[in-house]
Amino acid sequence: MAPPVALPVARTTPKGAKSLRQGNPWLYRTELAAPPDVKGSGAVVLVVDSQGNPIGQALYARRSPLALRLLTRKGPAEEPINDAFFRRRLEAALARRAMLSHRDGLRLVHGEADQLPGLFVDRYGSGLTLQTLSEGMDARKESLAKMLVELTGATHVVCRDDASGRDFEGLTRESRLLHGQGEARFTYHEGENRFDVDLLGDMKTGAFLDQVDNHLRAGELARGEALDLFSYHGGFALALSRHCTSVVAVEQDEKAAARAQENARVNGRDNVRVEHANAFDVLRRFDTEGQRFDTIVLDPPGLAKRREGLATALRAYHELNLRAFRCLKPNGLLVTCSCSGKLDRAGFEEMVLAAAMDAKRPVQILERRGAGLDHPVLGGLLETEYLKALYVRAL
Repeated sequence: MAPPVALPVARTTPKGAKSLRQGNPWLYRTELAAPPDVKGSGAVVLVVDSQGNPIGQALYARRSPLALRLLTRKGPAEEPINDAFFRRRLEAALARRAMLSHRDGLRLVHGEADQLPGLFVDRYGSGLTLQTLSEGMDARKESLAKMLVELTGATHVVCRDDASGRDFEGLTRESRLLHGQGEARFTYHEGENRFDVDLLGDMKTGAFLDQVDNHLRAGELARGEALDLFSYHGGFALALSRHCTSVVAVEQDEKAAARAQENARVNGRDNVRVEHANAFDVLRRFDTEGQRFDTIVLDPPGLAKRREGLATALRAYHELNLRAFRCLKPNGLLVTCSCSGKLDRAGFEEMVLAAAMDAKRPVQILERRGAGLDHPVLGGLLETEYLKALYVRAL
């Protein structure tokens, strides 16, 4: 066996070393005492503490404030980082989702939680979307796409590296086919509802798969007249329509609103009406007019992208939830969500309860939920618990 290749060395501060050893796989540049000497992109480096003691191997980013993403706590002699390493990690991520094999729409790789930092892969039927939010994974996406085709039998792999998170990493945005030819349009299901997605043209990676379980649960609990705000393609709306007499789905994006209406038609949900409008304006109008609902869903986009915008985001969340409580009938159900990673679960719940108090509505907390099993949270990295969903009954 050939000896391991000597790796560039990244030396951490004592504080940085402590954080890594306590389970956090990230190291910001402020905790990097001596950067490694690397020339190319996506380099693997040996991470050591201030005394030179090894911590593990990491992907190094030359421009990002997030300098190191730990891959393994083993050394290069024990676990070399090569194609075989990444293939094993992909195989392990797929094996963890074996209990979800009945689903044709799910996340296959969830970044740091699957020990593939900065790599996210979603499946829609026979199509895959791949996102890389780290320099190390960005440099390897062609080879990763090839491995994924071999492991899953996918006909298409779409690169959806057009998210704002790439700006933080100093990476250019792009969206293109990595494997396959022609259009990348596929069908997947959420329970009994069918959805069509354009993996090259739709938002995010095509749909919001992290909310699938919450869509289905809301559909089980909802009754009466329902209002679904920020509906996108109608995931919540179609689930609500199973047991609700009527559903008003509000979506500001014209293309998404048209898709939601088509999804309702294809699935025979005649009790769903899609309104192309701003959700804040619609909720304010319903509140003023005295229109009331038995079920309301709030699923806004991430309103706090950065820590410095959290106060403004909290005011917007409070406004939405306050008016939603005002628009609920007695014993009405509110399903309220936040995908803002900078707003933690405690802060989100505190905001919801404050809005209920301002609306003078006593509430019962029925369930606290997050993303589904295919979007696991990594212990030690709070940022991976970004999605919060609170199911509340207003008395």
